Amino acid sequence: MLDLIKYIVEQFAEDKENIEYAVVEKDRVIEVTVILTPSDMGKVIGKQGKIAKAMRTIVHSATPASSKKYVVEIRERGEVTAQ
Repeated sequence: MLDLIKYIVEQFAEDKENIEYAVVEKDRVIEVTVILTPSDMGKVIGKQGKIAKAMRTIVHSATPASSKKYVVEIRERGEVTAQ
């Protein structure tokens, strides 16, 4: 599933070398955080978040019912996360 996420993100991002993917596996959830440069944030998220929403829908649809749920987050490089 990570390959699908990488493929979609790389179609829109221009600075492909500086994309990072952080994967955290919890009980029933796999969290994939896509870390982008500020210049690529708008391109990957899209107007009103349409690209990000479509990517989440595709990932949800491609995930088998018997596997863990995938959660995709998009963050800007240097952004602090509260955990």
